[in-house]
Amino acid sequence: MSQPELPGWRWGPFTFRLPFYHTRLYWPELFQGIFIAAATGLSLIPLMTMFFGLTFEEAVAASMIHSILISSAMIVFGEPYAPGWLTPALPLVLAFAIGVGDDPTLRLQAMTALSLDFALLLFVLGLTGLGKKFVIWLPDTLKAGIILGAALAALKRVFIDDAERFLLQQPIATTLACAVCLIFAFSLPMQRLKEKYRWVAMIAALGLLPGFVIAALVGPLVGEVVYDVQWGFLIPPVGDMWNKMSPFVIGFPDLGTMIQAMPLAIITYIILFGYLVTGNEVIREGLQERNDEHIDINPTRSHFALAIRNALMGISAPFFPTQGAMWTGVHVIIIQRWKQGRQTMDSLHSGLISYYGMGIPILFFILPLVTGLQPLLGIALSLTLVLTGFACAYIAMAIPRNNASRGAVVMIGAGLAFFEPWVGLLFGVLTTLLLVGWDRSVEPIPEEHDDAPVAPMPVKLEAEG
Repeated sequence: MSQPELPGWRWGPFTFRLPFYHTRLYWPELFQGIFIAAATGLSLIPLMTMFFGLTFEEAVAASMIHSILISSAMIVFGEPYAPGWLTPALPLVLAFAIGVGDDPTLRLQAMTALSLDFALLLFVLGLTGLGKKFVIWLPDTLKAGIILGAALAALKRVFIDDAERFLLQQPIATTLACAVCLIFAFSLPMQRLKEKYRWVAMIAALGLLPGFVIAALVGPLVGEVVYDVQWGFLIPPVGDMWNKMSPFVIGFPDLGTMIQAMPLAIITYIILFGYLVTGNEVIREGLQERNDEHIDINPTRSHFALAIRNALMGISAPFFPTQGAMWTGVHVIIIQRWKQGRQTMDSLHSGLISYYGMGIPILFFILPLVTGLQPLLGIALSLTLVLTGFACAYIAMAIPRNNASRGAVVMIGAGLAFFEPWVGLLFGVLTTLLLVGWDRSVEPIPEEHDDAPVAPMPVKLEAEG
């Protein structure tokens, strides 16, 4: 018999759960949150400093704001997912923002436009319930093309657009990091080893960390990484960051920029919907083992929570798309521990909040950790984009059911990777109509529940970078 969901303070459709008071602390999740999040949460810093006019310390402050908003998904809004970036959209977003001009202010205004457009879209689709209908209405070929476009844009960013800034400056360390993570995440021979040897599975479960650690060790040996660790505590300069990033200081984007950003916001929503479906199905699979806890899956609440988070990010530290619904790897890892029973993890919410609410905010104040990671952040960014490119490519190419659709997907992906978002989206629609037709199929998403327990549904988990 399923028990009521973990209590908290209800406000509207949301539930506020205070760490330590409503939830327990779990040390494994805490340590993973500190170290694995450090490898990824700070990896946008090189982009902020190179293309958006921020100093290193100001970029750390912006990353702290992003992480606090991510953590609010569980603490403030009561979401049952391990949230993260909408990484497949990142390369498309960078191309759009950098393409508006050389002025960092214009680029940040483009980020604001994307964040506010996305927030408005989420709010309207959540309020009207049209979100599910919209994505079901889209044809499979167009969805696959959008995902492949993200893959091509990610690889183009690493190997062409910014190769001199990142890959070519640390080629050995970056190559090793990418190779290790690709092998552990996607290699079929490695999959057999993970099933045979528990220690291999444990290393693979750490996600980006093994490749990142190898790069950190090999980099100094080959002269590509030089550490300058400073001791003490860092007080991130939030005020200076605000003066450089917030639209209340630098100005809001004009109507033309808002209109230009909307197609990319729609593309990002399609990607987001896939994450929501995946996250819900992972929870349902876990409920087969943990029928003693009710987990409230509520798509409308998720839309509203994401809208608020993206709006707050857009007016304080705009850097789209850091406010997504789920970090798949972490979500699966925490669910796996939760499935072991109440003696291992009393509540899914306790595990999630231990990972995010008690782990991520700490690292921004620990100066040795931040400065120690500084020379590795370019590697972390390249690693994130390469894994995103590979994962999106194999997901996209698994969707088409015939050769015409496969060819159309490649064309749509190229159009989205090389053209402006609205041109790429229009090209994708026309290509789908002319070469394949509107080949849509119904996609599952759980219905909303208020009090009734969610019936478990089997799901096949795929590896993701």
